[in-house]
Amino acid sequence: MSEPHSPLMPVEQALARLLELAEAAPITEHELVDLTDADGRVLAEPMVAGLDLPPWPNSAMDGYALRLADWQGEPLEVSQRILAGMAPDALQPGTCARIFTGAPVPEGADTVEMQENVSVGDDGHVHFNQPLKIAQNIRPQGQENRKGETLLAAGTRLGPIELGLAASIGLAQLPVRRKPRVAVLSTGDELVEPGHELGAGQIYNSNRYLLVAWLQRLGCEVIDAGILPDDLERTRQALGELEGVDLILSTGGVSVGEADFLGIALREAGELALWKLAIKPGKPLTVGEFRGRPVIGLPGNPASTLVTFGLLARPYLLRRLGVQKVEPLGFNVPAGFTWPKPGKRREFLRARLENGRVVPYSNQSSGVLRSAAWAEGLAQVLEGTTLAEGDSVRFIPMSELLG
Repeated sequence: MSEPHSPLMPVEQALARLLELAEAAPITEHELVDLTDADGRVLAEPMVAGLDLPPWPNSAMDGYALRLADWQGEPLEVSQRILAGMAPDALQPGTCARIFTGAPVPEGADTVEMQENVSVGDDGHVHFNQPLKIAQNIRPQGQENRKGETLLAAGTRLGPIELGLAASIGLAQLPVRRKPRVAVLSTGDELVEPGHELGAGQIYNSNRYLLVAWLQRLGCEVIDAGILPDDLERTRQALGELEGVDLILSTGGVSVGEADFLGIALREAGELALWKLAIKPGKPLTVGEFRGRPVIGLPGNPASTLVTFGLLARPYLLRRLGVQKVEPLGFNVPAGFTWPKPGKRREFLRARLENGRVVPYSNQSSGVLRSAAWAEGLAQVLEGTTLAEGDSVRFIPMSELLG
């Protein structure tokens, strides 16, 4: 049994430690999936182009294709009409070709003039009214990529843009890392599932639905481990039954109180990797192992669950899948509030943008999930700092955390 006796761990140190643990236990198995099933999955191998794109020079405009060296300013006869999807004939010398956007440029042509800059005589000959430049309005072969070029690295999270890119080079399937298997359990006699009557001292289990939906967005396979009662032996038994999972994710029961049985069980199993962070909300986040299976114990208050999962557990899961850029993007915004008293922990305020400034929700209690539904993101207030209105604050959009 090991229980840390140390100051609160800084957020950066906690994240670095979690990412070390993730890299030591990568999920490397992969499978082939159709593009229609690959959204949100993680690419297992580099995506390499099997062809030049575009495969041939094509017109960027509706207009007329010609060989510039053959034109001396005279009107040109139209020798063919080329639509996208057609295979054109070679351009006849001294003529031009009517061509449409995306159509292949015929062999022998090296210039396309847009239709707005020409006039067509009664005899059908085309008058070019502006000076011409060689290669104008032509997309060259391989402009986007060349055959054999790596377009996406392994570890890329796939979204609509990446899937469109795969389709553009003719790929119908992609190799992706298998879905992480995450067991979600809640702790506490006070918890009741929605749809049941509340008894004295009971509350509805909101964290389960928050985490299950979030994990599914991340492409995880979720195992519902239910609600653990406040009983040490039942806690040990439930943890021991969760075999074949990549992560046990719990909420509640990880502090140092007499009824925090999950924390007790983890301390019995061995040394904790993380415990007691300099973060608010979310100080009692705990990371350890139970019989070789990683366990992340999130605090039970719903706002604490949201902040610690988004900033710490989510990056951990993504790094186990090989994703390198796992931290959410943020940007600096003027504060629309004051912070006169410096704190000892880094605070993440549920906040939103109003008139170009970040404004926090009026009640920042860790038990108030409504604050997150109102918010558009998290405003970071560094430990040991004060703020006046207009000072710069880092703002992390919820879309960066939830995606």
